[in-house]
Amino acid sequence: MLTIDPADILHEENAAVLDIGCGSGRHLTAVLARPGARVIGLDLCRDDLKKAVERIGIHEAFGWEVSGRWLLAQANGCFLPIATKAVDAVILSEVLEHVPDDAGLLQEVNRVLKPGGFLGVSVPSFGPEWICWKLSRAYRTTPGGHIRIYPKKQLIRLLHQAGFQPFGFHHAHSLHVPFWWLKCLVGIEKNDHPLVQLYNRFLTWDMMQHPRLTTWIERLLNPVMGKSLVVYCRKSPDHASFFRAAPAPPRKPERASPLDGWRAVAPRAHRSFLGGDARSPGRGRCAWPSR
Repeated sequence: MLTIDPADILHEENAAVLDIGCGSGRHLTAVLARPGARVIGLDLCRDDLKKAVERIGIHEAFGWEVSGRWLLAQANGCFLPIATKAVDAVILSEVLEHVPDDAGLLQEVNRVLKPGGFLGVSVPSFGPEWICWKLSRAYRTTPGGHIRIYPKKQLIRLLHQAGFQPFGFHHAHSLHVPFWWLKCLVGIEKNDHPLVQLYNRFLTWDMMQHPRLTTWIERLLNPVMGKSLVVYCRKSPDHASFFRAAPAPPRKPERASPLDGWRAVAPRAHRSFLGGDARSPGRGRCAWPSR
């Protein structure tokens, strides 16, 4: 299930892509299907990174198209272990609503993105998210959960201030909205509730089968009640930052990136790396290092 369409931010072969908050790798595998793509996936959750490795391995094992090179790292998006102006595109899907310093994160994205590079960002849509907040206190107070709701104008203004020029937007995943409303009504932790399980099976079936009827219904409902607001941007070539740049934290090179032409340096707090080349499965991979 893709929220951000890689085709809208990748306009050349051999693009270098950064996926911040990559989770279990749903966007990673879509990017890797593009010819010559090089992608780095970052996330704070080690278990999610392991799932991303497994997902890529499954795609390779079943012969699904995975032609690019990849690297995964456990890192904080506000202190990116990436060289300045090193990437052609950045994916930031369902991340900003979790981050206390959202403006600082966007400034880091601006730093690592090449002039004229592309950013795809998605956040929960205001209306459906507001209803979730009203239905359940636990939904909005769970540690690591959503700490803000973005009206569209506020998000666009934030992106402009960080040096990005939005050029397109859409809403996605309207069929997922009733699932979250239902969870908020019965209890956000009650995954075993019969109605929650039933709707979850429906969503799984829909994602696997892509029937025409539900695809048409979702497209019809997306502008009205899409779960996610997606905005596509381009970095302003002549951007003068609205924010005063903070002193960069000292960075000590820990490892060289296996991606050709890249240099990724990581603070000691974020040293877990996995890498691979789909053309030579297993090449560059390493075990999770002990700290």
